[in-house]
Amino acid sequence: MIALTEQERRLLDLIRPVAEGLGMEIVRLRVQGGRRPHLQVMAERAGGAPTDVEDCARLSRAMSPVLDAADPISEAYMLEVSTPGIDRPLTRPGDFARWIGHAVKVELARPIDGRRRFTGTITGEDEAGAHIELDDETELVAGVHEMSRASLVLTDELIAAARAAGNLPPQPDEDDETLADFEIDETEDDTEEETGDLQ
Repeated sequence: MIALTEQERRLLDLIRPVAEGLGMEIVRLRVQGGRRPHLQVMAERAGGAPTDVEDCARLSRAMSPVLDAADPISEAYMLEVSTPGIDRPLTRPGDFARWIGHAVKVELARPIDGRRRFTGTITGEDEAGAHIELDDETELVAGVHEMSRASLVLTDELIAAARAAGNLPPQPDEDDETLADFEIDETEDDTEEETGDLQ
């Protein structure tokens, strides 16, 4: 679920080595359509270590020349790099095992008995997939490759766990509450770092 489309997978192949070189991992990559495409990259330090705005800015700066050289999106586009946040998406094998005991929302790519959306508590993860105790006390077992979407549910317990691990995102009263947004205009090469725009 890190990347869903062929275009997203090509982009992931380009930027994953860049992230790994900085000790980071790509959590999710999406290309949103519209008048100006929006390339969203969600990343964190390897192993889920606390990740901050400067990490995102560093990754953005490292990615930009690689994307410029490869020209993977023909028109001008917006580039956004962010951290996963507390109610993070779960996109990779092993993600569920890190959050056993926490509430999760899952959407399957294909329905089971006519149902695609499930909410429950993560009880484990193994070679069969994530084990989730559903609200009706039945169990869902599904691999990440069988899901179209999965994310943690924001609860007091999750906030406490994130705070204890040092993963609590910047709060609204802090100066660095917003993450790095970069605008790519491929007609020129000048960089304006003060505004976060690449034009």
